[in-house]
Amino acid sequence: MPRITAATLADHQANQRRAVLDAAKEVLTEVGGDAFSLSRVAARVGLARSSLYQYFDSRQDLLDALVEDLFPHWSHLVTGAMARETSPALRVLAYANANLRLVADGEHAVAGALAAASPGADFAERSREMHERLAAPLTEALKVLGVPDPLATAELVNAVVHKASRMIESGTAFEDASARVEEILHPFLMDQEGRRGSRVRLPR
Repeated sequence: MPRITAATLADHQANQRRAVLDAAKEVLTEVGGDAFSLSRVAARVGLARSSLYQYFDSRQDLLDALVEDLFPHWSHLVTGAMARETSPALRVLAYANANLRLVADGEHAVAGALAAASPGADFAERSREMHERLAAPLTEALKVLGVPDPLATAELVNAVVHKASRMIESGTAFEDASARVEEILHPFLMDQEGRRGSRVRLPR
């Protein structure tokens, strides 16, 4: 029986599960989705591979749990950045910058590795649903801003963010990519704020 390293067995199991999830993220970041394996995760945590099955039923179960663990963190960072702003225009810029920051911090690479490690329609559908949920605050901000088609405009904003994300992944500094995105979005947002009769001053 493994040595208990917490006050209770339940606490020990929770700590071990947390350690496995953290190790799985590290392994995905380092080796990518194609080379991801339970053996690598077990070695990182210091457990026998068979011991992982005390916490996760399978490789896919671990990957699914990792998605459920990481998505709220990503969502919190984006919505938190947006909530700190005082106008819908500023919230759109905050959305873009928060997503670019996730890319600069390596979180986007983790998402890509997860997709590579979990090929198939089920994971693709879950990924699509989560991206829609993550983009929902952007659509709401654009709706408040008064754009004619918030959903279509949100897709265009995300296309700009996606291109800037690829720039960061190719070596462009976060600050430079963020500045390019603002150059594109700023005139549009200023125009929309003017149509709303707002005098909000956007950062430059």
